[in-house]
Amino acid sequence: MIALIDYDAGNMRSVEKALIHLGEKPIVTRDREKILSADRIILPGVGSFGDAMENLEKFGLPDILKEAVDSGIPLLGICLGMQVLFEESEESKGVKGLGFLKGKILRIPAKEGLKIPHMGWNSLEYPREGRLFQDILEHSYVYFVHSYYLKAEDEDIVTATADYGVKIHASVERGNVFGCQFHPEKSGEIGLQILKNFVERQEGF
Repeated sequence: MIALIDYDAGNMRSVEKALIHLGEKPIVTRDREKILSADRIILPGVGSFGDAMENLEKFGLPDILKEAVDSGIPLLGICLGMQVLFEESEESKGVKGLGFLKGKILRIPAKEGLKIPHMGWNSLEYPREGRLFQDILEHSYVYFVHSYYLKAEDEDIVTATADYGVKIHASVERGNVFGCQFHPEKSGEIGLQILKNFVERQEGF
């Protein structure tokens, strides 16, 4: 069973539809017992870092998600859902993230010819092998919508990068915690394969 975390800050429907297309039956929930009994957890997210953390706290989700991660359940954060896995963001100074991974979320620097937010298709480079990208060729294109980007403290957790005037840490993994800055659910067949790799692969998860 796949638990989609409901904290009033997620693009739930598009992720849910993508999973159903893959033959899964996800549940949208913030219930502790359902989350802790899930085989996989997905934390989507759109909006601001501060609002997302406020909503997570309001529903008591940080402790539940930590318990789930500590118990070994694979967790995938998407877009803002990935950003809140880290420690802090320039978008909402003074607001602490979940801190499951070390790193900061920074504003994409202004540069002539580049529009912010970064909205559209970008190719990925793989600095190291990532379990989410099995059977997906390097330089494949995925869909981004964001004004802030991740700079991970430990680059060994970075499995995909993209260039948009700055090197964006586009995907990360450490143990059972995964993140994508881009939207796999909006990235066509490539994105569906990424989600399929997360929800169906057993080896190493």
